[in-house]
Amino acid sequence: MSSIRENDFRHIDLNLLIVLLVLHREGSVSRAAQKLHLGQPAVSGALARLRALFDDALFVRTANSMVPTPRAEALIAALAPMMEQMQQLLFQPPAFDALNDAHTFRIGMSDWVESWIMPALMAALAQQAPGIDVVIVATDPFRDGEKLQQDKVDVALSVGQQTPAGLLRDNVTNMAFATLWDPHQLDLPSPLSLADYVAHQHLLVSYRGASHSAIDDRLAEQGCSRRVRYVSPHFSSLPLIIKQMPALVTVPAGLSRAWQQQYRLAASAVPVDTAAIPLSLLWHKRRDGDPALQWLLALLRQVMKQASD
Repeated sequence: MSSIRENDFRHIDLNLLIVLLVLHREGSVSRAAQKLHLGQPAVSGALARLRALFDDALFVRTANSMVPTPRAEALIAALAPMMEQMQQLLFQPPAFDALNDAHTFRIGMSDWVESWIMPALMAALAQQAPGIDVVIVATDPFRDGEKLQQDKVDVALSVGQQTPAGLLRDNVTNMAFATLWDPHQLDLPSPLSLADYVAHQHLLVSYRGASHSAIDDRLAEQGCSRRVRYVSPHFSSLPLIIKQMPALVTVPAGLSRAWQQQYRLAASAVPVDTAAIPLSLLWHKRRDGDPALQWLLALLRQVMKQASD
């Protein structure tokens, strides 16, 4: 609970404190007036108000200057650092030095986005920002806006398209799909034909447990259907499963290259028209002026575009 008593400040002109500081520094009403771009009578009037406010002479005139009283010295010792801090707070915009600052970012994303983007992002942070830590918060297209509104993440890498109230979205890039399989389990040519695609069972990722996707809609338009044998909200288990059974998995193309290398999988373009995934950055409007967040957003844009090439 704040201990500030608002009524104590009702009759105080904070400009008087500036006069007090300048008088102490200059030791003269006339020189203080010049520094403050005020007339000498105005500074003399301000000093009279200060004396009444603090019930102290504050400055005593000598042959060469005005000497502060002990009360004035105590006030200056306490006020000077506070006024410098206030000046910096009010008039110097916040800055972020990635090379030297310590900071923790909370980034919301799904597991496939993490696999796709985080190795490159962490490599960039290791070089550019050694004091930056990252916490990944699991989310999905149905919950990334909610996480931001609840201040559980600073930014989300979103594959959704709706922008909830109070949030900002930057569509950075788009990603196609690819179909993968283990050539030891399925001897199939690449690119896949539609007949081969529907002849074999499939694994599917669904954040809500649905065994149907937009691909199935496109297949139905062509009078075809596929059997979805396995549904999971996670991508990470899929390459391990298709290493053990004859099945196809259709995933964002950003995973395809790494999975082909790591698991020696075969890959093909999807033999039906599928809309590319929009990959966006989503953040809250109230954080739009945060220099640390703006630095992270710029780095994420760069890494996402490079990873999409």
